[in-house]
Amino acid sequence: MQPWPDNDRWREVRASARKAASHLRLPFHRQTWRGTVGNWMGAGTGSSIDFQDHRPYLPGDDPRYIDWQAYARTGNYIMKLYREEVSPRLDLVLDASASMFLSPEKQTRSLELFYFCVESAARAAASLRTFLIRGETVQIVTTDAIQSGAITANFQSLENTNTQTSNDWKKSVTRTLLSAPSFAKVPFRPGSMRVCISDLLFPGEPEAMIAPLAAARGRGLVLAPYDASEAKLEWDGNVEFVECETFAQRIQRVDIGLRERYDVAYKRHFDLWRDATRRYGITFARVPAESDLIVALRAHALPEGAAEVWT
Repeated sequence: MQPWPDNDRWREVRASARKAASHLRLPFHRQTWRGTVGNWMGAGTGSSIDFQDHRPYLPGDDPRYIDWQAYARTGNYIMKLYREEVSPRLDLVLDASASMFLSPEKQTRSLELFYFCVESAARAAASLRTFLIRGETVQIVTTDAIQSGAITANFQSLENTNTQTSNDWKKSVTRTLLSAPSFAKVPFRPGSMRVCISDLLFPGEPEAMIAPLAAARGRGLVLAPYDASEAKLEWDGNVEFVECETFAQRIQRVDIGLRERYDVAYKRHFDLWRDATRRYGITFARVPAESDLIVALRAHALPEGAAEVWT
């Protein structure tokens, strides 16, 4: 796992995210919103200036919305209906597993995607709640921590929670350290957009893990950062592997046969995730780490509907 960025690097990450968010944003327009007053068109009726429809007057209706011109023509009280204005709800989850920050490029892309979502929420006046998740542990991230860069302390807290303290760590690696992120433990709000940033490099059935992203009228979106070194093995000969979550070490002979089997398994793994997200109506986009953020989003998130152009 890479050392956490210093202040200069944090500023570069934030600047890259702001640049991307000035051209693109999360797909807020693809969802019909219900909730608190805001500046987005909702599913109900309200008091905005955007006229929607007429209906007969009912006892208890606000007389300010009577259409007096219609009354003059018909002698009947007719109500003007206006489109409700609401604030989108965004529940943002960042997978804090060690594999998300294994290389400098992947660490940067993971954090850029996180701050792109934060910036999208701010520009859309969305109600934002943010979580870090590692195994069974879910941690709320405050707005102050996000804005100040103190989120590093949240990551370090999760690391300390999941670090093996036993001297005989090979025999007693914790269940938390080995388990996949438990999205069911995240307190998603009803009707929210749920954005999960995760490389998805953990075992288990995708459907069981992503079902919470679509529950309670939620709209799920998965952004999966990756880098070239994990997508295509280039090693040959005897290689020492260190498992990034458990730190277990082993020597593995890597030959063309192993590389071919890895390619097949890697492709199948993400095919299963793509199929599962499609069945649940969850938007899914893999975002490479090797290009500028805005270039990667335009090439990979925009075509999948995981981002939209500002209008």
